Amino acid sequence: MSRQPNVDLAADRTPRSNEAAHPSPASVLATEIKGLLDAGNRDEARERFGALVALLQRRAVRIAFQYLRDAADADEAVQDAFVKVFLHMDQYRSDLPFDVWFTRILVNSALDRLKARGRQQRWISQSTDDEENGRAVEHIAAGDASHERRLLAKERWQQVTKAVAALPDRQRLVFTLSHLDEQTPAEISAATGMSQATVRVHLFRALRKLRGVLGGQA
Repeated sequence: MSRQPNVDLAADRTPRSNEAAHPSPASVLATEIKGLLDAGNRDEARERFGALVALLQRRAVRIAFQYLRDAADADEAVQDAFVKVFLHMDQYRSDLPFDVWFTRILVNSALDRLKARGRQQRWISQSTDDEENGRAVEHIAAGDASHERRLLAKERWQQVTKAVAALPDRQRLVFTLSHLDEQTPAEISAATGMSQATVRVHLFRALRKLRGVLGGQA
């Protein structure tokens, strides 16, 4: 199964009555920023966007790091996501939860960076194949055993992230919010407008697909 295209930045069209009645702090800020941009006050919008970045930065880095396992790559993925959000703020609907819209963009940014890193690593691996293949097995140093274990763990995580990338958008979103952002079904329901039963169904289906791809080890 191949990864789905990036989700529409305009977000899910399903009404969010809970969000409309009790918008999150990020949604309030995002609505204000969009209003400033619509009014042509770009400098003030950029200043308020700094407050939005400060509000979401720590959570965003935590989620991105869970996908990328590299602090520098996670920081860059987060910055890419914030840039994309600001450039497409006109597509945000203020009656929808900004946190969910942003999380979708962030996850896609992390997956894009992971894909690019994979291409780079394959190129590096191919360039060193001759040297590695020329080493005799009996000359492998004792320290290489732990190195091999680290490589296997890294390859394992790459399998997991590839499987997550292949999930349908809602299943990937619920999985991210549950297992990487550590939100409860009640919190995910409040953020997305899905019922808790629907959240559990998406999570169950996501985990079942991941276990199928990963041979029952997810």
